[in-house]
Amino acid sequence: MRPDVPSTVARSDDKAVRTYKKTLESAEETYGDGERAHRTAFASLKHTHEKVGDHWEPKEHPGPSDPQAELGTPASSSRPRDTAQGVDANASKGHLDEVARKVGIARPQDMAKDDLVRAIEKANARATSRARRRS
Repeated sequence: MRPDVPSTVARSDDKAVRTYKKTLESAEETYGDGERAHRTAFASLKHTHEKVGDHWEPKEHPGPSDPQAELGTPASSSRPRDTAQGVDANASKGHLDEVARKVGIARPQDMAKDDLVRAIEKANARATSRARRRS
């Protein structure tokens, strides 16, 4: 395991680790070592990767993953909205159906897109919790 990054990032591909670490280093120079630097690193990671279960996988198309990410800074801090917690809410319904099947959601094709995003968020949280207990 890679001890210098969060566990979900450590279980991901090398590009995800590099993206997180490089952004974190830059953010720490700007904001200092703290929550803001880590939020910045995760925001950068969410532009290139999406959370699938207990790890991050490359997105089909880079870009913001939810309405909060679309705001950018400083607007995102002055007008906070719910995030999709790493789920690429801007992806197509077909892509979300595939991700849902990967994380064990039955019959995702019968769900509305917003409901599907929330179900994937919950499945990801459960998978991350299980993985952390195993470690």
